[in-house]
Amino acid sequence: MALPPASSSAATGPDGETVADGGHAAQINRTEYGIPHILARDFAGLGYGYGYAFAQDNVCELADQVVTLRGERSRFFGSDGESEGANLASDTYYGGQLRAGTVQRLLDRRAPLGPTAELRRMVEGYAAGYNRYLRDTGVDRLPDPRCKGKPWVRPVTALDLWGIVHDVNGATGAVPLAPEIGAAEPPAAGGKGTAATGAGGGKAAASFTPGGRIADAADFGSNGWALGRNATRTGNAMVLANPHLPWVGGNFRFYQVQLTIPGTLDVSGAGLYGTPLVEIGHNRNLAWTHTASDAQHASFYALKLAPGDPTSYVVDGKAEQMKRRTVPVTVRDKNGGLSTVSRTLYTSRFGPVLASGWTTRTAYAVRDANADNLRSMNAWLAMGKARNLSQLRTAQDTYQGIPWTYTLAADTSGGTYFTDSSVVAHLTDAQLERCARPDSQEGPAALDGSTSACAWGSDPDALVPGIYGPSHQPRLSRTDYVANSNNGPRYTNPEAPLTGFPGAYDSDPRLGQRAQLGLSMIAQRVAGADGLGTPGFTRSTLRASMLGNRVLSAETGRDDVVGMCRAHPHLTATDGKDIDVRQACATLARWDTRADTDSRGTALWGTFYDHLVEAGPPDTWHRVPYDPAQPLTTPRGIKGEDVRVQRALADAVQDFAARDLPVDTELGAVQKWADTPLSGCNGDKGCFNVLEAGPDSGTGTPTAGAFGSSFLMAVELTPDGPRAHTLLTYGQSSNPASPHFTDQTRLFSRKQWVTERFTASEIAGDPALKVTTLRR
Repeated sequence: MALPPASSSAATGPDGETVADGGHAAQINRTEYGIPHILARDFAGLGYGYGYAFAQDNVCELADQVVTLRGERSRFFGSDGESEGANLASDTYYGGQLRAGTVQRLLDRRAPLGPTAELRRMVEGYAAGYNRYLRDTGVDRLPDPRCKGKPWVRPVTALDLWGIVHDVNGATGAVPLAPEIGAAEPPAAGGKGTAATGAGGGKAAASFTPGGRIADAADFGSNGWALGRNATRTGNAMVLANPHLPWVGGNFRFYQVQLTIPGTLDVSGAGLYGTPLVEIGHNRNLAWTHTASDAQHASFYALKLAPGDPTSYVVDGKAEQMKRRTVPVTVRDKNGGLSTVSRTLYTSRFGPVLASGWTTRTAYAVRDANADNLRSMNAWLAMGKARNLSQLRTAQDTYQGIPWTYTLAADTSGGTYFTDSSVVAHLTDAQLERCARPDSQEGPAALDGSTSACAWGSDPDALVPGIYGPSHQPRLSRTDYVANSNNGPRYTNPEAPLTGFPGAYDSDPRLGQRAQLGLSMIAQRVAGADGLGTPGFTRSTLRASMLGNRVLSAETGRDDVVGMCRAHPHLTATDGKDIDVRQACATLARWDTRADTDSRGTALWGTFYDHLVEAGPPDTWHRVPYDPAQPLTTPRGIKGEDVRVQRALADAVQDFAARDLPVDTELGAVQKWADTPLSGCNGDKGCFNVLEAGPDSGTGTPTAGAFGSSFLMAVELTPDGPRAHTLLTYGQSSNPASPHFTDQTRLFSRKQWVTERFTASEIAGDPALKVTTLRR
C-alpha cells in the first residue's frame, strides 16, 4: 500500500507543541471487525494515525482518563464517585502528582531513564491525532452518547499521555491506593489513638501479605504459553496470549492494532488504552505475551510516630517530619456551583502516607518501585523491533522498565524464553523475614519503617536504585515450552523448576488450580492424551485448548459430590432447612464438567463452590490435601462426608430457588455481556478460560462489569511469516452505538476467532477494507 506523503516543514500541534520530523502523515487501513493497521513513514506519523484511529473508537474513554489524571473529577462530577468523597480523594492524589511535576521530571531525563526520541515523537503524534479527530468531528457531534457535547471532552497533550503510562506502571503499587493517599489526614489532637479512616473507611484498598507485599492491588490475571519446536507438530514455535483484565473502564482495556514503518517497525497485537504501543503481540520473527508477576513491586511500611506529633515518624531513633504538599481541588456542588477545597498530602521517606491505620502511634506508607518508571515504553518499542529472543532480552535488560508482568516469548528458531524482568523491590530474604510486622487491628502486615535496615537495597546492574538488576531475575530458556498462569516462577516448566532467586520474586510456591490445569493441558497435548488427536500442538489445537473451557475443580471433585448427594438426597442448609437435592445431584451427574455457554451444571457448581470456599480453608475439605512433593496434582477431590460440603450444596440449591432459576440452568443464561452468552468461570475454581460476568453486564452502557479473557492471540511463527488468530472479547470500541462494540463478543461466545491479516497483500485483500489517509 502507498504511504501518504509527509509534510516538508515542522508543524505546531493544537496545544502549541512543536513536532519536528516534518509534520504528520499516516494511513489507517481498517480490516474486518474494525482492526486498524497504521502505516507511516516515521514515528510522529505512526502516533498520529494511532491516536486518530483510537479516538474514532474510544474517544470517551481517553477523555475520561485525562479528567482523572488532571485531578478534575470533582470539577465536572462532584466530590463523590463510587463512594463518598472518592472523587475528591482521587483529585487530591493526582493534583499532587501534577504539582510535584512527577511525570514531567521523568520526561526531562535522557534515555534509557527517560523516553527515547522515537517515543517522544510518537506520543506527540498520538496526541495530535486524537486532537485532529476531536477537531474534525466536533465534541457536539461525537458518535458516543456517553460524552457527546460534554465539557470534559477536551484536547489532550503529550504530558497527559505520559501520565497514563505512569499510571499504568503504578497499577500494582500506589495507583490503586490513590483514594487512601488522597484522603490521608492525621488524627485529631488529643485523640485516643484509634485508626483514622479514609475514603470509604476501613483498611487500605488493597490487601497485603507478610513482608509488606501488596497483593491484589489491581485485579489482574492471565494465562501465557510459549511453545517451542519440541512441543509443536510442525516444529515451529507458537505463543498463546490470554490476559485477564476488567472489561469496563478505560484503564486496562486492550485495543488491537498493527503499527508499521517500512524497514523500521512492523508489529501487531494489542496495547492498553492510551498507551501508544503494542504491549502483547508479534512481529515477523518473534512473539511474546505477559502475565501478572507474583513479585513485590511495592511495599507497605509501618511508621512509628513521634510522641505527641502524628506527622513525625522515628527512623533509627531520630524523628523526621513528614513532607506536606497542599493541593487545591475545584469541586462542583449539587447546584453546579464551583468552589475550591485545599487538601494536604503527606509523604515519608518510604512513600506517601495512607488514610487507613493512621493513629497517634502508627501510620502506614507505600513505596512503589514503579514510581519513577516511564521506561516501560522504551522496552516495549525495542521488543517490537527485536528479531529474536536474544534481542528481546537485551531490550529488557537495557531499559529495565517492564512494570509488573512476566514475559513469555518465542522466535523463529523454535526456542522459548521466560523471565520476570519486572521492576522488583530490592528486599533480601533476610529483610523480608526480619522486617515483617504482623497484621493488627489498625493496619495490615507491613515492613518495619522505624529502622533504615528495612529500606530497599540495590544491585550493581540495576538501572535505578532500590530494585533488583537483571542478574537476579528468574529466567528460563527451553525448546519444549514455558508457561504461566499467575503462579510464581518456580514451575514455569516442571521439568526444570526455577530456584535460587530472591524471595521478593515469589510469595507462594504453591500452584493454583488454573495453573495446574494449564500445565496439565500442555502435557496432555504434547502426549496426544487430551482427545484432540495426534501429539503436538497445531494452530487449531492451540485454539481448541484455549477455549476448551475445562474446570479442574469439577474434574477432580464432581464425582465426590455426586456420590455424596446420591447417598444423602436431603441435606440441611445453613438456616436449618431440609433441602431436596435430588434434581441438583442429577444435574451434576449429567454435567460435562465444562464451562461452555450451553453447559448445564456449571452455574450450579460455581455457586456450590463459592459456598464451600466460604465454609473453610480448602485444605480442610479437599480429599487429598496439598503435598509439596506433588505440586501439580494436589490438593484434589472433595470430602463428601464433610458436613460443610453437604451444607454448601444445600445452600446452592436454595440460592437457585430464591432466584427462581432451575438448578440445570445453562451457564450462558446467567453469564452474559450485552445480552451475549459467555463461557468460562472464575480461575479459583480451576477454569483456564477465566470469565466472570452477571446477567446485567453490558446491557447498553455496562455498569455491572465483567472480568477475564480480553485479548486472545494464538500465533505460529512459520518460516513464511506469522500465522495468527486473535479475539478482542469486548470488541474494538467502548461506544455502545458502534458496530464494533460487541461484534467480537459474539465470536467469543461461539468459540470463533479472527484470522489476522499481517502482510500488505493480506490487508489489501480484505473485502471489508476501509482506508483513511491523514495529512497535516
